[in-house]
Formats: sequence, C-alpha cells, structure tokens
Amino acid sequence: MTWLALDIGGANIKSADGQGFAQSYAFALWRDPSRLAQQIRTAISEAPRADHLAITMTGELADCFESKAAGVRFILQAVGAGSDNRHTRVYLVDGRLVTPQVALTIPHLVAASNWHALARFAARYAPVGPALAIDVGSTTCDVIPLVDGKPAAKGTSDTQRLLSGELVYTGVERSPVCAVAAQVPYRGQTCPVVNELFATMRDVYLLLDQLPEDPANTATADGKPATKAASRLRLARMIAADGEDFNHRDAVTMAESVADSQVSKLAAAIGQVKRGLPAAPQQIVLSGHGEFLAREALDLLQVAAPCVSLNKELSRAISRSAPAHALAVLAREITAQ
Repeated sequence: MTWLALDIGGANIKSADGQGFAQSYAFALWRDPSRLAQQIRTAISEAPRADHLAITMTGELADCFESKAAGVRFILQAVGAGSDNRHTRVYLVDGRLVTPQVALTIPHLVAASNWHALARFAARYAPVGPALAIDVGSTTCDVIPLVDGKPAAKGTSDTQRLLSGELVYTGVERSPVCAVAAQVPYRGQTCPVVNELFATMRDVYLLLDQLPEDPANTATADGKPATKAASRLRLARMIAADGEDFNHRDAVTMAESVADSQVSKLAAAIGQVKRGLPAAPQQIVLSGHGEFLAREALDLLQVAAPCVSLNKELSRAISRSAPAHALAVLAREITAQ
C-alpha cells in the first residue's frame, strides 16, 4: 500500500509520499477555484505512483467560498475529480482518517487539520517532557505545544488557535508589509507606511538574502519578478517613494526594520504558548522554508532548548511540505496497524 498526501491550501498545494518525495505548487485557489481539480491531477501525475491518497487542507478559508463547510465540500469534490475517485482518506483534526463521504458530514473537523498531522509527526522528535513544534510558511506560522510526545494544543479551529497564539497569520512571503510594520526608518527619520499591498515579506527577505531571487516568479504585489531590484521599488512605494529617492541602502534599512517587527510578532506568540507548557520546553522542532524566522524569534526570547531542524533531518523540500510529509507517514503507519 503506497500513499501520497496532499495538503491543499489557499495559496499552495503540497504533496509528499513520506518516503523522500515532496513538492510544493503555487496555486491561488481564491482566483480560479475551477482549476483546482486539474492542479490536483498535475500534482498526482508528477509524484511517485501511489494507490492511496491522504488529504488535509486549509484552503476552505479562501474567500471564494461562502463558508468553510462549503470550501471543504468543494475541495473534496475537486479531489475526487482530479484523482479519478481513487481510494482517498481525509485527515481530521482529532487524528482520524475517514472516507470523503464521512468527512463531508463533519466539515468542522476537516477544516485546517494539517497542523495536527504535523504535530503528531514532530512529536516523535520530542518523546519526553514539554516541547514546541514551530512551522513557518509563506503565509502563516504554527506554534504547537507538545507534551511527552503528543500534541497538547489548546485550540483546534483557526480562531481558537489565533486566540491561543498557536496560529500566527504572518509568513515569509505573502504577508503584506503594512500588516507587519506600521512605521519604518528612512534617512534618520521614522516614516509611517502606506496601507496598500505594494510589497510583501518576500521582498523583505529577498533584500536580506534570506530567500533566493526567482526572476520567473511574478506572484508578487505588482506582478513584477521576484528580484532584488524589483523588490527595492516595491518597498519604496511603502513610503510613497520611488527609485529616485529610495536607494538600495534605504531598502535594506527598511527591510531590516520590518523583519525585526515580524520576529517580535512571532516571538510574542511563542512566548504565549510557552507559558502554557508545564515547564520550559526541552526540545524545539522547526520546519518550513521560513525556519530562519523561528530561530530569530527564539533567540529574541532567549529560549535555550536544543532545536531539531527538519530542513537538516529530512530535506528543504520535505520541510517546506512538512504537513503533507507528516500525513503520508501517519497514513502509512495507521493503515499498517
């Protein structure tokens, strides 16, 4: 029995087989949901052959759906169409794998369940005592408490997790700069930022060499390439400037300030979750292509616990698709029992 797991988000679709393969596809679900089935078909065709699918999702929150329940229904229908109705199981936030038919009757347990699969997998790296699993992606961060090798989250829904600090709606690519910082330094003064989607955190981390340039990628605020030169111009607009009065040094200074604001935001959430543990964390499990942000937040908090990096333990590709990898591993283990 071979498994392929799909983690279907609102901006990315991630696939993994739990045995070394992982892939991430940029897919703006809210823009063209009618293409979801075809994108699923593509993801399956480009993965190693598998006879079973395991599904988790966060895309039900996309604003193309009138409700999360409607989103769950749409996504599961697209999975059926895109997979030619092959054998499929859907992961629930309580840890069960169920048929799509059962999942459709309990959409509140299907919605935003990927963090739970990741937590169960990450917990094997911290079998004893309190720990944290921190996953930093393009849009959000998960800060999941673990105790004695099991998830110990206070929240299950997105709203509950936002309240508990276990979900932080900020990421290293898609988050608008104006959602992270209200003001930035500019040539010895402090300037308010404009509340427009002129630049995102991808621009910040491109200029700080934390993310690589990708000239072919135009999923940016202005549709121009993901390069340092284009990022500088996007950041200039955040203070209503342009290239004539905003040079590379100005851009780096702004980027450093905005990055510090995001570090503080994540650190506040980690601190909140950490205070709910029975004792100081003995282990931190890190995943996601924004792992560097988690490390800086932990340094700011002076958390001394050793870190396990899934980037290093597995691979960057698997770490970026960590919930999908986790689900594929769990599905294989559960069905082998």
